[in-house]
Amino acid sequence: MSVELFAPFIGIESQPVKNEVEKGAIRKFAEAIGDPNPIYRDEAYAKTTRFGRIIAPPTFSRTFDYGEIPGLRFKREGLIHGEQHFEYRQPIGAGDVLYCSTKLADAYEKEGKLGKMTFLVYEQKGMNESGETVFLARSIVIYRG
Repeated sequence: MSVELFAPFIGIESQPVKNEVEKGAIRKFAEAIGDPNPIYRDEAYAKTTRFGRIIAPPTFSRTFDYGEIPGLRFKREGLIHGEQHFEYRQPIGAGDVLYCSTKLADAYEKEGKLGKMTFLVYEQKGMNESGETVFLARSIVIYRG
């Protein structure tokens, strides 16, 4: 699949998907990544912090459902994770409800040792129930077709 096939989807965004942040999911995620910080696990400790509750580790937003870009279908096998960037405007905490969406921001090709590679640049965002942006994320996925 060449970059020309992705071009019609650049700028197209998925419908926002409701995601409810659960403290149990935050604890399990912190355990899975091996982060012992009590702010992710211990409710009594978290109440004494400036956040006043359990908050999620920085990469927790990768667990959210972002929906699908309408019509964008291709085989996911063999995708290579190229890059990831997160920008948080507010912490994500237990009890939050976030509406998350994704869009294909760009697609371009590069020639590598193994041939032509297509780079897909995705942008994800999460908004709270007041419509405020809580976080933005950008990822680059390499598709070798």
